Amino acid sequence: MTDQTERPLTRDTPPVSCGAVVAPRPLGEVRTWPRSFADRLTAPLPGVKGMSRLAREHSIRPNAEGLRHIHRLPYAPEPLPPVPAGTSCVTWAGHASWIIRTGGLTVLADPVWSRRILGTPARITPVGVRWEDLPPVDAVVISHNHYDHLDAPTLRRLPRHTPLFVPAGLGQWCRRRGFGNVTELDWWESAQLDGVRFDFVPSHHWSKRTLTDTCRSLWGGWVIQDTGGTGHGGRIYFAGDSGYGHWFAEIGRRHPGIDLALLPIGAYEPRWWLGDVHTDPEEAVQAYEDLGAHAMAPMHWATFLLSAEPVHEPLTRLRTAWQRAGHSRDRLWDLPIGGSRVLGSPAG
Repeated sequence: MTDQTERPLTRDTPPVSCGAVVAPRPLGEVRTWPRSFADRLTAPLPGVKGMSRLAREHSIRPNAEGLRHIHRLPYAPEPLPPVPAGTSCVTWAGHASWIIRTGGLTVLADPVWSRRILGTPARITPVGVRWEDLPPVDAVVISHNHYDHLDAPTLRRLPRHTPLFVPAGLGQWCRRRGFGNVTELDWWESAQLDGVRFDFVPSHHWSKRTLTDTCRSLWGGWVIQDTGGTGHGGRIYFAGDSGYGHWFAEIGRRHPGIDLALLPIGAYEPRWWLGDVHTDPEEAVQAYEDLGAHAMAPMHWATFLLSAEPVHEPLTRLRTAWQRAGHSRDRLWDLPIGGSRVLGSPAG
């Protein structure tokens, strides 16, 4: 986290006013953005007092008991399954990284194939799919610029003509690294690539990559849908990183019929520190309900030690909350790292 913001925002801050659905933006459009997006925060960022308390409590990583059975986390890599026409397939590569194949495209969401990221111990589970086993990557979506979601070494593996879909204000960072087809979007804007639509939607989070760029770029999630009209490949919502709040219901209203919600369930303890920016498992179930989604796949756990909860706790609590809410077990797609699931019915 970082210094206290100038404006004391709360979760009840009114949403940014947004108009009706507009036509997709042109691919690769170079745009001018505000110097700061701090007015989009839905909670104030903690300041020096909060960071001092975190240091005193030594609650940054799980304790010894919380690390028990760390090598028994769900990891079951398998070959990528075929994707029949009119269907889509999601594969969890670990943390918030997904391989989404829809509309004939292979899309990487927040790809992090590195063993380490800045300021965090090495990953505790390997990547679920070897880079060499990926099909050609047709596009990448980025939710925000934190190191566990935007990984420069992974992006360097991609051809520089790969289309990148990124939040407002992040385009310059990508172009400086040689990418020539970068589409920056504001909340509720969209773009299309070969019949697949990418809608950028809000989240309860923030951005920071260096000491001087707090909230200089936007943060959010993505709704990805094959608009080609063959079969029902599904409407997939990728949340990126978010605390719980009003945006989930608004996303569900604007994008009805979400077939699969990829939602974060980890990195939530201590709550006084992370509650505004990371959902816990129970809040993830509530977000799923607010979205009106058909199915949910959890993410953002079992990969990097970012917080203090026991390593196995997120999934255990999620399954309990899911059962208590009375949701059908077959709608919880709790994949192992490296696992895949096909959604939709083949055309014809």
